[in-house]
Amino acid sequence: MSKGKLAKFADLDTYENVFQYPYHAMENVEFAMRGHWNEQYFHNDHPIVLELGCGKGEYAVELAKQHPDKNFIGVDIKGARLWTGATLALRESLKNVAFLRTNIEIIDRFFGPGEVSELWLTFSDPQMKNPRKRLTSTFFLERYRHFLTDGGIIHLKTDSNFLFTYTTYMVEKNGLPLDIRTEDLYHAPCTADIAEASAIQTYYEQMWLARGLNIRYMKFRLPHEGQLQEPDIEIELDDYRSYHRTKRSSLETRK
Repeated sequence: MSKGKLAKFADLDTYENVFQYPYHAMENVEFAMRGHWNEQYFHNDHPIVLELGCGKGEYAVELAKQHPDKNFIGVDIKGARLWTGATLALRESLKNVAFLRTNIEIIDRFFGPGEVSELWLTFSDPQMKNPRKRLTSTFFLERYRHFLTDGGIIHLKTDSNFLFTYTTYMVEKNGLPLDIRTEDLYHAPCTADIAEASAIQTYYEQMWLARGLNIRYMKFRLPHEGQLQEPDIEIELDDYRSYHRTKRSSLETRK
């Protein structure tokens, strides 16, 4: 039988690889390790990679296994979910992965300028009703600029046609360098980028594949220069919201 939420939160309080700073705890407080993750936690000079909205953290853990020359930090506000990956990382003595429980809206408070080299957005909520909350919106891209290296990499892996289409228009409108884009990851010609993106499957990704849904993948870069603008275009809504759940809106399209 799996542990209950209270037991998991109790564990997280003792885990050396978990840092818990939800929004209410960060008001008027500065994160002491900001700009010093490698020096104070990882004790090396390897590139830092974030997975935003990491859920149970299995993707961050697998990335850490596959890339021992990089440091990974999974970020999510749901502690009970994050417990799974953090526990697995401790059991397997993975020293190049950590977890940060916080709201992504304040992610720039935890990392210094140029401290992060890459971001992974894996199966993020498409936020079809609220553009500001989409993790590839100008609201978030501007925050990423505060700590991402100039021209740093953003990976988007998603089952959502809505989010993928929206991000495609964001990249095009703002002239962001695009390394690769495929609407069907597992049937795309094999390249190093495709191999990396398809090497790990989350539990829900396997469920979506079993339903016959395409997994979409995009890798683009975010320069520091240039004013970002939102695309002004109607996008067809996904005909579902997530596994075993229907979409919440009766509308057909959304900007």
